[in-house]
Amino acid sequence: MSAAQTWGAAQRHVVVASYLGWMLDAFDFFLVVFVLKRIADDFGVEVKSVTWAITCTLAMRPVGAFLFGRLADHFGRRPALMASVLLYSIMEFASAFAPSLSVFIVLRALYGIAMGGEWGVGASLAFESVPVRSRGVVSGLLQAGYPSGYLLAAIVFGLLFEHIGWRGMFMVGAAPALLVLYIRSKVPESQSWIAAQQYTKALSLRSGIAGHWLLAAYAVVLMTAFNFFSHGTQDLFPTMLASQRGFSTGTIARIAIVYNIGAICGGLCFGTLSSRIGRRRAIALAALMALPALPFWGFARAPVSIAIAAFVLQFMVQGAWGVVPVHLNELSPQGLRATFPGFVYQLGNLIASLNAPLQSSLADRHGSSAHPDYAFALTLVCAVVALCLVVLALLGPERRDVRFGSQ
Repeated sequence: MSAAQTWGAAQRHVVVASYLGWMLDAFDFFLVVFVLKRIADDFGVEVKSVTWAITCTLAMRPVGAFLFGRLADHFGRRPALMASVLLYSIMEFASAFAPSLSVFIVLRALYGIAMGGEWGVGASLAFESVPVRSRGVVSGLLQAGYPSGYLLAAIVFGLLFEHIGWRGMFMVGAAPALLVLYIRSKVPESQSWIAAQQYTKALSLRSGIAGHWLLAAYAVVLMTAFNFFSHGTQDLFPTMLASQRGFSTGTIARIAIVYNIGAICGGLCFGTLSSRIGRRRAIALAALMALPALPFWGFARAPVSIAIAAFVLQFMVQGAWGVVPVHLNELSPQGLRATFPGFVYQLGNLIASLNAPLQSSLADRHGSSAHPDYAFALTLVCAVVALCLVVLALLGPERRDVRFGSQ
């Protein structure tokens, strides 16, 4: 009998809600990725100017991770998760009505606060609710929500964009607000949090992290590499396919669907594998195996070849990421499990938030402003961070299957 078959109904609802929260969060985020050029054309600016909307979203995520994490550690995982989902849905809808690029960027920054809060809260709720033996597979499942959201954005882009435009897509992006109703009616509060409620409320961030400063610094550096790894292979890839390869909306959408299926499979595979070979080894193996796919992913020209290479690459990228939710939760100091994973993750995002402008600048320098060489920029950045990730993962600590409350 599988671990999933032994879960109770409440545990299944928790995992489903956490998965859907991250999937719909990613869906809202990646809508921007598919329409960068159209937004630039609408506002009369270059694509590089619009990439600052992505940068601001990523840069503000640590603020949300801290605020919603502290709310979750003090008042419960469930209300903090509902608040995060509701806020990012409102900001997504508001983005559809931005009258200028400046307003659009401000709204995406506010969206980033809400987006930053969802991951850490949802992950802590899930891992505090499922059996220890199920953590690896649940980690892969939760992280699979991210490429699932990207996949959903690709489908919406392919089916609806030509009919409703980029503003209409952001209106569709308000749909995740309905998830709040499901969480409110079906998802119970974390029993681990309830049992430690008095202790958790009395714990400040400084006292909770005392003696763990090196761990926190390591986790931030690790998550910086992770975020360069994912965003470096995702954010400007559709732009490269459109401007450098000249592919149509339909072709780009189909390629994105293929590589996000690979990403979902990779997260599930390596998340599960990490329970057998360890969290660090699973991360290092996936990052190392991404390297051979990079030249084909960056420099192939036929749509089928690119789709195959992208499937393999994202299988490995999100394979490494499939270990992250459980790894960070197991490393977290007791009493900060809703704050620590999300906060170090999003601080890494803050540092990596310059990825899109960095890759755009590299593309301009290697090519020209009229014909940027995105293939060179994306391949170079991803090769460097993959190697860094292998080293960082193998050098770091691991607390596989630690029992929460015993650290």
